[in-house]
Amino acid sequence: MRKIKIVADSSANILNLNNISFSAAPLKIITNELEFVDDEKLDANDMVKWFDNYKGKSKTSCPNPSDWINAFGDANEVFCVTITSGLSGSYNAACIAKQMYEDNSNKRVCVIDSLSAGPELVLIIEKLEEYIEQNLSFEEICEKIEAYKQNTGLVFILESLKNFAANGRVSPTVAKIAGVLGIRIIGKASDQGTLEPTDKCRGVEKSINVLLDNLLLSGLFQGKVRIAHCCNEEGAKVLMRLINEKLPHADVKIHTCRGLCSYYAEKGGMLVGFEKY
Repeated sequence: MRKIKIVADSSANILNLNNISFSAAPLKIITNELEFVDDEKLDANDMVKWFDNYKGKSKTSCPNPSDWINAFGDANEVFCVTITSGLSGSYNAACIAKQMYEDNSNKRVCVIDSLSAGPELVLIIEKLEEYIEQNLSFEEICEKIEAYKQNTGLVFILESLKNFAANGRVSPTVAKIAGVLGIRIIGKASDQGTLEPTDKCRGVEKSINVLLDNLLLSGLFQGKVRIAHCCNEEGAKVLMRLINEKLPHADVKIHTCRGLCSYYAEKGGMLVGFEKY
């Protein structure tokens, strides 16, 4: 009997699914004073407020193989989605866990490197749900999800790059530009899974319009759009309205960032996952 489970690290901002068994492996945000575990107990808004007044060093830590194995539970078919291997060791740890979990058993694990973060993982997870509900075989789902991943993308708008710079994800020079005189950084996830700044804009309205232009140029047509925001519901609703005006048949949903994505997006940031059809 098939016992199927979807597992992701906490960068997906998901705690549970309605119809499929699901677990999240938490990442951690570590400072000189506190450690934040990105699980269901974390209040991400409180964490963001705490960082407003914190001036010390901080870093993130990915799930280790044991964390992943615990998340796999006792399923005999696991579909595991990770934050991009270009920014984290989460994918490598999941691959080690896969080998350990499959050894001397009839269990199988499909590890999917999202090459992205946040809402693009949501799209991959939603598609996995569809494939599972269609009762496709393990092999078919693994093949189809890799193909689907080629037709999704991520763009983002950030008001601050302080935490990205602190972790060596962007250069300090680029980070200093963000937030100065209202300048916001717009960018995308590259095909290699790194985050690439593409535009600098001053002002909220212009920034959101440039973000929309980037979505359309990147291939958004009429498919799904998933917007994750960090303390910026108003901006997310504005973007949703503009997308609906341009593409009335697009399936747009908004959710809030949890711990890991809030740490990197920072207050005011938005991450947008989308289908390119």
